[in-house]
Amino acid sequence: MSNFIVSTKQHAKTAWGIQGFPIIMVINIFLGISHAFILPFNSLFGIDEVGMSNTTFGIFMLVSSLCGIVLSTGIAKLSDRVPDRKFILILCSVAGIIGYLGFAYSRDYYVLLIFSSVFLGIASSTFSQVFAIGREALTRSDVPAKQVPLYMNILRTIFALSWTVGPAIASYVLLFMGFTGLFVVAATCNAVVAIIALLFLHRRKDSAGAKSEKANIPLKKIVFQPTIFINLVAFTFISAATTLSSMNMAQFVTKVLGGGKEDIGIIFSIPPIFEIPFMLGFGYMATRMKSDRLIRLGAVLALVYFCLLFFANATWHIFSVQILSAAYISITSGIAITYFQDFLPEMPGTATNLYSNSNKVGNMLGFVLFGLIADAFGYRNVYLTCAIFTLAAVVLLFGLNRAKSASNQASVSG
Repeated sequence: MSNFIVSTKQHAKTAWGIQGFPIIMVINIFLGISHAFILPFNSLFGIDEVGMSNTTFGIFMLVSSLCGIVLSTGIAKLSDRVPDRKFILILCSVAGIIGYLGFAYSRDYYVLLIFSSVFLGIASSTFSQVFAIGREALTRSDVPAKQVPLYMNILRTIFALSWTVGPAIASYVLLFMGFTGLFVVAATCNAVVAIIALLFLHRRKDSAGAKSEKANIPLKKIVFQPTIFINLVAFTFISAATTLSSMNMAQFVTKVLGGGKEDIGIIFSIPPIFEIPFMLGFGYMATRMKSDRLIRLGAVLALVYFCLLFFANATWHIFSVQILSAAYISITSGIAITYFQDFLPEMPGTATNLYSNSNKVGNMLGFVLFGLIADAFGYRNVYLTCAIFTLAAVVLLFGLNRAKSASNQASVSG
């Protein structure tokens, strides 16, 4: 344990010495705050503030996510062709400013749908661009390839750090300033990201030609490689479960367990506290073992977590199992980024976007199913659906591993 702590301190110190990496870490803090202020309260905004039904809210989020996938895929391919991602990151941040300001001052369903589909669809690429820039900074540095997962998890930990207090603070902003204040804070965070990127993020000097040649591989050919495709499906299932849980939590706590809005803030603030040591720990483990083992562990932990939520009868039950949420998220949203980037090491934008799009497709599935399941079977049974999705992911990931082992044995014996 002491060796791990000493090693982590040394790696954290090294991270601050990598050119461009500290700037990306600071940007990630503000990006994380904007997410932490908005995501936990999405369903409350749509259903309680705007007056959508469970079903219309699901349709709203479905359309928004579909547009986000289309826009972010195009942006990711473009970012792997151009020599510098700086201005693409700024463009995405500016789109976030416009999108969140639209949400702050409009309550019209169709106006909000436009802001969400177009501007927040573009802004959804910000996350992928930040981690692609981070991976490129590590590639240019002297960091050994084996240690890249640890440094990427340090970057992901910075994002999680914003969630340690973000939802709790956001719940009080919501109480005193309403949803207008909530979205203005999110817009301000995106403005800070754009300003930092403009003033402090250095432009790349690489040749555009080299990147363009590698980025011309058809996306269909990449996606339907068996290993990539099975992982995409598995992560889509995990994302669908996570989205269903996130959308359902506020309603489950307030309408089934009898909790208050302050409980929602606490529930969403607990996992990030544990995500920080978990991400560092799993990142350290990834330097000593294959990432796919950790990915399978994350899927199993997610299955256990959703099963326990299904049986929760009090808010304190949820408080206690949020540690499991932190554990599985630390793997499926930390190690997973490097895991996908390793599939396409010369196309970090596309690779990160594939991971991000598996989340978005899962989001869409969750958005559609949330209203249907909640209306037909109640908020508690939403968590049974989450468990079924994660069980499917576990089966796919372990099945892929067995297929790989059988293939390796066949090649050795042949």
